[in-house]
Amino acid sequence: MHVLVTGGLGFLGRAVALELLSNGHRATVMSRDPGNRTLPRGAALVTGDIRNRARVAQLVQEGGYEGVVHLAALTSGRDSFAEPLSYFDVNAAGTLNLLMALDAARANNAPASLVFASTNIVYGSRHSGVLSEDLEPSPESPYAASKVAAEKMVTAYAATGAIGAVTVRPFNIAGAVDGVTDTDRARIIPNVFRAITGELDHVTLNGDGSAARDFVHVADTATAIRLALAACDPGTCQTINIGSGIETSMATVVATAEQVTGHPVIVHRRAPKAEPPKLVANIDRAQTDLGWNPARSKLSEILADAWQAWPGSCA
Repeated sequence: MHVLVTGGLGFLGRAVALELLSNGHRATVMSRDPGNRTLPRGAALVTGDIRNRARVAQLVQEGGYEGVVHLAALTSGRDSFAEPLSYFDVNAAGTLNLLMALDAARANNAPASLVFASTNIVYGSRHSGVLSEDLEPSPESPYAASKVAAEKMVTAYAATGAIGAVTVRPFNIAGAVDGVTDTDRARIIPNVFRAITGELDHVTLNGDGSAARDFVHVADTATAIRLALAACDPGTCQTINIGSGIETSMATVVATAEQVTGHPVIVHRRAPKAEPPKLVANIDRAQTDLGWNPARSKLSEILADAWQAWPGSCA
């Protein structure tokens, strides 16, 4: 299968491209601005902004892709409050542009398979515990709302029979593939590593750090996306959680990072925050419908891989 990966030079995109290539597929990655980022070995590159409808249509028409993995997005819930229009422009309108491009090209191609990467953030904070795909989304930021809007567009278009689709909702993606790890400063693992390497004086935890979240290895996430491509049936759209199914507290992340790296982490505690005590993926559907299991998502392996790829880790 020849697959277009939008956002294919990002943290997850690179892992997806390599997963596809290592399993016999052709991968073309689309990037708005490649900069000095290296292309995954064996992949092709096209440049284009998901907001540019004409350019996206041109790329899809010329590429004749059998599958699309749509990862291009803005992803900061916090930033989305200051820039809501940008988030809807990229995440919602960008998805519309891609769907319109697929629609324009459908006369010359069989129905494409589309995997759309949404996010677990769409569930919101009114839900707690183990989250299943049957829960009603409760977006609490423009970022989450833009992803819900995009999900609905994908579902509606798939229902016409023009494509087969799977929407995946990854939880907290971490780890590393091909020497590339997540460096997002809004996330706990990068901040623990920043504290270890001296970029930060300390890590801040809310209360006793008992709030638990679900961390999934980027390599496992990429495998799930590859399997989801094979599960796309024209006229249908499934929604599937991608997580480890394991609850991990913030305090456990810090303690395990100390064990893995051999370095202490200074922790400052602030007042407890009103937040769900536990947000964990129900992964039954991924296991049953995709035949997928999170083989590399043990916390110690996630942290070891991420630390080895961390700039300045000397791992």
